[in-house]
Amino acid sequence: MKIQYTEHLQLRLKLRGFPHDLPKEIYERAEESYYDTSTSNYVALKRLNYAGKMRTMAVTYNKHEDMIEIITIHPIKEGQREKRIGSGRWVRV
Repeated sequence: MKIQYTEHLQLRLKLRGFPHDLPKEIYERAEESYYDTSTSNYVALKRLNYAGKMRTMAVTYNKHEDMIEIITIHPIKEGQREKRIGSGRWVRV
């Protein structure tokens, strides 16, 4: 399946100095995946080294018929994952 980056994601990669292939890697090798009931997007999570620390990184994406559109990338703060799952905002897929 084709993976496409939004303009917003490309800007985030540039501003934060992330490697270009990082969002694709997180999507393809996600340790956890969720549906976000608040935004109707999907979220893929993977722990990796970011800024000298092991952090959980998230990519938000949409599924289309023949394409995955990755919207953004960001580190998840401690407790943020648990809070979103507990509130029902994120549902495991």
